[in-house]
Amino acid sequence: MSADTPLTQGLAPLPEQFNFARHLLGENTARATKTAFIDDHGAITYAQLEDRVRRVAAGLRSLGIRREERVLLLMHDCCDWPVSFLGAMYAGLVPVAVNTLLTADDYAYMLEHSRAQAVLVSGALLPALTAAMTKSDHEVTKVVVSHPAAPLHPAEVEFEAFVQAHQPLHKAASTSPDDPGFWLYSSGSTGRPKGTVHSHGNPYWTCELYAKAVLKLQENDVCFSAAKMFFAYGLGNALTFPMSVGATTILMGERPTPDATFKRLLGQVGGQKPTVFFGAPTGFAGMLANPSLPARSAVSIRLVSSAGEALPADLGQRFKAHFGVDIVDGIGSTEMLHIFLSNTPERVRYGTTGWPVPGYTIELRGDDGKPVADGESGELYIHGPSAAMMYWANRAKTRETFQGGWTKSGDKYIRNEDGSYTYGGRSDDMLKVSGIYVSPFEVEATLVQHAAVLEAAVIGVPDGEGLTKTKAFVVLKDGASATAEELKAFVKDKLAPYKYPRQIVFVQELPKTATGKIQRFKLRDQEISAA
Repeated sequence: MSADTPLTQGLAPLPEQFNFARHLLGENTARATKTAFIDDHGAITYAQLEDRVRRVAAGLRSLGIRREERVLLLMHDCCDWPVSFLGAMYAGLVPVAVNTLLTADDYAYMLEHSRAQAVLVSGALLPALTAAMTKSDHEVTKVVVSHPAAPLHPAEVEFEAFVQAHQPLHKAASTSPDDPGFWLYSSGSTGRPKGTVHSHGNPYWTCELYAKAVLKLQENDVCFSAAKMFFAYGLGNALTFPMSVGATTILMGERPTPDATFKRLLGQVGGQKPTVFFGAPTGFAGMLANPSLPARSAVSIRLVSSAGEALPADLGQRFKAHFGVDIVDGIGSTEMLHIFLSNTPERVRYGTTGWPVPGYTIELRGDDGKPVADGESGELYIHGPSAAMMYWANRAKTRETFQGGWTKSGDKYIRNEDGSYTYGGRSDDMLKVSGIYVSPFEVEATLVQHAAVLEAAVIGVPDGEGLTKTKAFVVLKDGASATAEELKAFVKDKLAPYKYPRQIVFVQELPKTATGKIQRFKLRDQEISAA
């Protein structure tokens, strides 16, 4: 099958020299006085953004960090985040944006794996970083702290002081569209997270093919994303997409609880109400169940986007009934950078993930590697211009995922008669909980570390909204005792808090094969039968 290319969509190829940060700044030169970003501390205009990006670029260069070396970005969403991310790219360095919900062990691994030469970190996350640096043998040149919560050590510098200490870098690094631009970490079913390397050209294509062509974002939009910028989804929603059209973005540092989300939708932060809201099904369900849910007349949203987990049809219909706006559901991935299969504002079919985004080709393949017929379940493969370059230092996983121009997603789908696609689950045992991948193996391995636990099996079960939550089946050792709350707290203490099992059931034994392998599918079937 011949794949669509960006050229078939009437888009010219990128020039041989292309720096994505310089491109975004250049697109907004005429919007100097317009507000680019609003956060909990204030706002910056497009002119201020460019000045600060170029100063950070100069500051990072002054540390002796060389082209293509990595800079870790561990920061809550705020105006300093896009300044840091674009500043590193402007200088020809490679920002590595990481999840703010992880443990010191995770950060220690990421420091060593990326060999990051500097870290830009939020003050609230500095203790976790410090613990990680203590655990790791890797040394960084400098730690730059945004909004410090305590006095800094000599090896640390406050972000604003770092910015003001340097004159703007006069010229962006001369990079190409295929040069490494940034990393995002992608979870896997086993082992450590994978460093997913994206080029300078990749975010350009997501902006052109999805933000502009499908969502039709506009210069007068005010964008707000509940998904954080360290996610591929949030990076597009809150940074690259709005800047590609000269829109304004509201950033939220705190957790995206319903109340925190309502404050932004009502214009209580920064004085502007979002016209475009990017969220995930778990968040939408929490909003609709909250007694403080704003009235339709109190908000200004004209477009709502969803990704991260499959959107139950009933949830989309109830959201539209209240707000009068459809949820445009789609699927993307860290490997493809943003959404490649989606409903559109003009065409929404709830219960499906929609149609291929123009510029991307979708193929469903059976176990024999051949395309399956409509109505049959197949493994989802994607061909498109925003695919990642590789997983850093992981040749086996790179070859398994990136196959001759196609990207293997790990998702099962069915193609419907109208050309739309319906989600059919994961090809592996990975679970999507609140839009974040959770490995059942990792949770099981943690549970069995408890002195009272003999064996454990973790599966995903639907809640009352049709969203996936984790459930653990635990076998205790003879004579031992433990409570569900005790085991939940044990897992929270050792893993990122979002990974703990929401339900724990104690059983006498787990279903197994003749060779002793746990049969999770029987537990899933058992749950379906009991529902």
